[in-house]
Amino acid sequence: MAISRILRRSLSAEKRSTSGTEVPKGHFAVYVGESEKKRFVIPVSYLNHPSFQDLLCQAEEEFGFHHPMGGLTIPCSEDLFIDITSHLGRR
Repeated sequence: MAISRILRRSLSAEKRSTSGTEVPKGHFAVYVGESEKKRFVIPVSYLNHPSFQDLLCQAEEEFGFHHPMGGLTIPCSEDLFIDITSHLGRR
């Protein structure tokens, strides 16, 4: 399944949810963006990929273990995040 379809599905599911906190089993939520943060639900398997681990290192450098959104926050542009995760979804 294409990452854009996964991301779109998770975003539309969030809009349907009254709390916006539902995360399917095997997935986790991240907040992405430089100024305005957007929530994405992605597969846990992405944690094993070096390019995603680079994003996690970026998040650690900027936020440490304090994430202002209450969840994992990744300080990169939404476009970069989608580009990186779309490559992960093809593997």
